[in-house]
Amino acid sequence: MDSTLLQALSQATGVAKVVLALLVVMSVVSWAVIYWKWRSLTVAKRGVSRLTGQILEADSLADAAGAIDALAGPSIRSMASLGFKEFTKLSLSGDAEKLVSDNVRRILHHGIAEEMRGLSRALPLLAIAANAAPFIGLFGTVWGIMHSFHAIGRMQSASLATVAPGISEALIATAVGLAVAIPASVAYNMFLGMIESLESQYISFAGLLLNRLRHDACTYPQGMELAAPRTQVCS
Repeated sequence: MDSTLLQALSQATGVAKVVLALLVVMSVVSWAVIYWKWRSLTVAKRGVSRLTGQILEADSLADAAGAIDALAGPSIRSMASLGFKEFTKLSLSGDAEKLVSDNVRRILHHGIAEEMRGLSRALPLLAIAANAAPFIGLFGTVWGIMHSFHAIGRMQSASLATVAPGISEALIATAVGLAVAIPASVAYNMFLGMIESLESQYISFAGLLLNRLRHDACTYPQGMELAAPRTQVCS
């Protein structure tokens, strides 16, 4: 079977070889993206779940900041850092208790939007592979069948030996196109679901952090930094 496949590939036309090479490149890129996105989304999901639990258990803003500083990954830390920076600005202006809800909410929403854009990066490559690979394979199929008909015309024979090379090209191109498209399509839809779930978790985390900032607004008149929690000055 392997020798037959290799023989069919060696006898394929230049166009068929280009089509197959393109499909192989698309497959390699797709699997690289699948591995990278699965790893990054799994790590992000595990991190935000653990950190949300820590925020719920925190007795003060200082404990929450310590949990974020110790456990948060780069994405959650950057989003929380935006909220703490805005909280510090409002605290120094003396308007933290009045403005922290609206201002920090907007900042956290901005951070969530940025994280969603980052998590969605490279997904269009999977969409392209899922949608384009079957048509590229179909092009190879049509080209192989055309090659078979040309061979029949040249040799004036419709024997199996005459049409087999072109039909082989057609079937190989179809199979490879589907082999590229199916995993890319499944992974794309699975990752979309994971990203939607992560967005809900990020919103939940942001809401818990906002509540903690509102509750402790008067406790930290000089603001709060992730790496250096302030000392409480009011009850």
